[in-house]
Amino acid sequence: MKRWPLIPTLVVAAAVLTMIGLGIWQLRRSEWKQALIARFESNRSQPPVAWPVVPPADDSLLYRRAKGFCLQPVAWRAIAGRNLADEPGWSHIASCRTGGAEGPGMEVDIGWSRSGEAPAWRGGEVNGIIVPDSTHRIRLVAQAPAAGLQASRPPSPSETPNNHLAYALQWFFFAATAAVIYVLALRRRREEEPKASKA
Repeated sequence: MKRWPLIPTLVVAAAVLTMIGLGIWQLRRSEWKQALIARFESNRSQPPVAWPVVPPADDSLLYRRAKGFCLQPVAWRAIAGRNLADEPGWSHIASCRTGGAEGPGMEVDIGWSRSGEAPAWRGGEVNGIIVPDSTHRIRLVAQAPAAGLQASRPPSPSETPNNHLAYALQWFFFAATAAVIYVLALRRRREEEPKASKA
């Protein structure tokens, strides 16, 4: 029985083991993400909290009910959003001044409309749900919209992406494919060696 070539075999084995390790890591990430989503679901039934002075470094407040006070909207942005009837349109987000000693202030999704034009809302008390925000980490989706708007549909914890299981399966597939290709290449090489020696 012919021996396997040392260096190529070690290189392929290292690559296969690395891919298997990445697959296992993705499986652990999938378990972590599932636990995180479960915590988000639990947050929905927790009592309301005050809007944080400074956004937390982690995601512990996501999907909690919260109360804040917008002294004055200082900027507006409109993002693609949906109302409670799941109709597409624009969610209107105000960057609010909350006080000179209150850090970065508060981002408030004050409601939905079919138009991207900023509403005439001047601020006030807001009760709503804390959700992720790609620009400011978190924002408050108001339960009661401003005049002339409809309530925006807040995202659900179930919409949190969890693709780690699919990534794990991909890494395991890549590892298996690399191993099979290497074995087939060695077999073909050994079949061709006698023919080359006779030529």
